[in-house]
Amino acid sequence: MTRALPMVVRLLAASLLAGTVVCGPAAADEAAHFAVPATVIYPGDVIREELIMDRAFAPNMPGAAAFVSDRATVIGRTARRTLVAGQPIPLNALEDQKVVTRGSAVKVVIEEDSLSIVTYASALQSGSPGTMIQLRNLDTGVIIRGIVQPDGSVRIQNG
Repeated sequence: MTRALPMVVRLLAASLLAGTVVCGPAAADEAAHFAVPATVIYPGDVIREELIMDRAFAPNMPGAAAFVSDRATVIGRTARRTLVAGQPIPLNALEDQKVVTRGSAVKVVIEEDSLSIVTYASALQSGSPGTMIQLRNLDTGVIIRGIVQPDGSVRIQNG
């Protein structure tokens, strides 16, 4: 055993010089990094770059998969509930920013083959791009459903 000790010491020294051995209870590479609010973010607030910072947590943090780890996932989205400063952000606490708000007049586009009709309707629901919402046609009062587009209009398919 005493003959093996110098070999262990030499291997340890070589690996420390190479940067392959980590000493201490929790190394920086092993820590879980999450995007956290730098200040309290309230429901309905759009999350901007300056409101988010990165923070390291214990590597075995329970439920780590349920939290946002990437800043890009958070930026530009809206908080669904209060986000506490310094605490990990749950995935279900975020939603896409609404481009159509309830009660607003919305441009409605109906296209079928080469025919295109544009009208306006009152949004009965708020919606993000890609979501289906209900609207009331301003001329007829008929309730219609359509898919919100990124430009804030609503597209009706198949009349």
